[in-house]
Amino acid sequence: MSETVKTYFTAFNAGDVDGMLACLSDDVAHHVNEGQIRIGKDQFAAFCAHMNRCYNEHLTDIVVFEAENGTRAAAEFIVNGTYLRTDEGLPEAHGQTYRLPAGSFFDLKDGKITRVTTFYNLADWTKQVSNG
Repeated sequence: MSETVKTYFTAFNAGDVDGMLACLSDDVAHHVNEGQIRIGKDQFAAFCAHMNRCYNEHLTDIVVFEAENGTRAAAEFIVNGTYLRTDEGLPEAHGQTYRLPAGSFFDLKDGKITRVTTFYNLADWTKQVSNG
């Protein structure tokens, strides 16, 4: 199942939202850092559209871990990004770049991701874009 997670990250780095959606179950639970849980591919796609308007991100140093007979996985990575458009409630965007360690956790069933939970340090990100 870690191949599904690797495919998901490959699609992310290619800016291929449809490729990411293909890795997800129809009822995927998306647990957003500092945000609400979004259920379903439509909400996931809307989140991706918002993120792509405000940020340009590429992940490096991705390490994927698999556990519990392929039903769970985790990954750690570095988010290399550019803050493109001001996101509500956050500092003003003017093209600042940032580099941020992050991690994601996954539940998997029948070859699809059923849960994505992502964590990063929002205070670290805020400091980086505020000083940019």
